[in-house]
Amino acid sequence: MNSKIFYLILPALALFLLSSEGCAKKKEASREMPPRPVTSAKVEKKSVPFYLEEIGNCIAVESVTISAQVSGKITDIHFMDGADLKKDDKLFTIDPRPYQAELDSAEAALKKDKATFEYNKSKLDRSKDLVPGNYISPDDFDTLKTSVATAEAQVKADEAAIATAKINLEYCYINSPIEGRASVRLVDAGNVVSGSGTGTALLSIQRMDPMYVDFIVAENDLPKVRSFLGSGKLNAQVYFADDEKKARTAELFFVDNTVQAATGTVKLRAILPNKDRMFWPGQFVRVRIILQELSGALVVPYSAVQISQKGPYLFVIKADKTAEMRPVLPGQRQGEDVVITRGVSEGEEVVATGQLGIGPGSKVAVVPAGAEAQANPAAAASKPDEKKEESK
Repeated sequence: MNSKIFYLILPALALFLLSSEGCAKKKEASREMPPRPVTSAKVEKKSVPFYLEEIGNCIAVESVTISAQVSGKITDIHFMDGADLKKDDKLFTIDPRPYQAELDSAEAALKKDKATFEYNKSKLDRSKDLVPGNYISPDDFDTLKTSVATAEAQVKADEAAIATAKINLEYCYINSPIEGRASVRLVDAGNVVSGSGTGTALLSIQRMDPMYVDFIVAENDLPKVRSFLGSGKLNAQVYFADDEKKARTAELFFVDNTVQAATGTVKLRAILPNKDRMFWPGQFVRVRIILQELSGALVVPYSAVQISQKGPYLFVIKADKTAEMRPVLPGQRQGEDVVITRGVSEGEEVVATGQLGIGPGSKVAVVPAGAEAQANPAAAASKPDEKKEESK
C-alpha cells in the first residue's frame, strides 16, 4: 500500500472509532431509567399491644325455648315476631276454660270434704265422754277416729288438687321468663298445642345484651393467657373482619378446664356489652386478646412489606436515593402498621407505596401520597390485584 494513502486513512479511522464510542455512551445514557416515584415513611419506635388473634362466635347469655305446659287451643298471641321483650311480657294464651272448670270442681270438693271432716270430728269429740261409761264400744270409737282421719286426708287431697288446678290455669297464660329478642312464632292462634312430654315448642327467646363470645386458643398459648389472666382483668377486642375500627372491648372471664386432645386447643369465653345490638347470636367475629403493651417496638406501614419466594422484605431508601432490598421479619399487625422484629433500625426511611418496578439499587424519587400512582399508571393498575392477593 502507498504510504501516503495509509497516512490518510489512519486519521479517518481514529475519528470513526471516537464517534462510535460517543454514540455508545449516548445510547447507554439514554437507557438509564429515571427515578421511580414512591411514597416513604420512617421506621418509628412505638408502644404497641401484644395480642393473640382468634376467630370467635357470639353466643346468647340466656336462650330459652318456650313450650306449652298444658294442652289446649291457642286463643291469643300478644307479641310480634322479632320483638324485643321484657321479663314477664305476655306471649300466648291457651284456652283457660277447661282448667278454670277443674279449679272450680276442686274447690267445691274441698268444701264438701271439709264439711264431712268437721261433722266427723265433732261426733268424735262427743263420743270421748261416752267411752269411760261404756256407753260406746271401743270398736265404734275407733271407727269414728278412722272416719275423722279419712276425712282429714281427703281435705288435704282436695287442697293439693286445687293447687294443681291453679298451676295448670297459670300455665294457660304464658309470659316471657327473660328479657330478650323473640324468634318467629311457631304456632298461630287457633292451633291446638300439647303439654305432654316436652310440650309443643312455641318460640325461642335470646338475650342480646350482654353477649358471650366463645373462641379457642392453641395449647401452646394457654400459659401466656393464664399468666396474664392471673395478674388481673384481661380484656379482648371484638370486631368484624371488615370493620376493625369498630372494635369493642370484652372481658375475658372463663377458661375451660380441659384441652381438647383432638385439636390441641382450649375454649375461652369473654362477655361483651351489646346494648345497641351490634352483635348477633351465631355471628363469627375476630377476637384479639390484649396480653400486654410492648414498649419500643419498631413499626412501618403495612404496605411497605412485600413478599417474595425468599420471604418478606422491604425497600430502604439510602442517602443517595437508591433502594436497598432488605429482608425483614414482620411481627403483629397494628392497624395500618406492622411491627418489624428484625431487619430495620429506628429512623430509616422505607418505601411505603410504589414498589412496582423497583429493584436493588434503583433510583427513587419521594413524592406525596397519591402522586406516585399518577406518575406511574402501571403501579396504580396493579393496586387492585395487590389488594386481591392480600385478601386471599
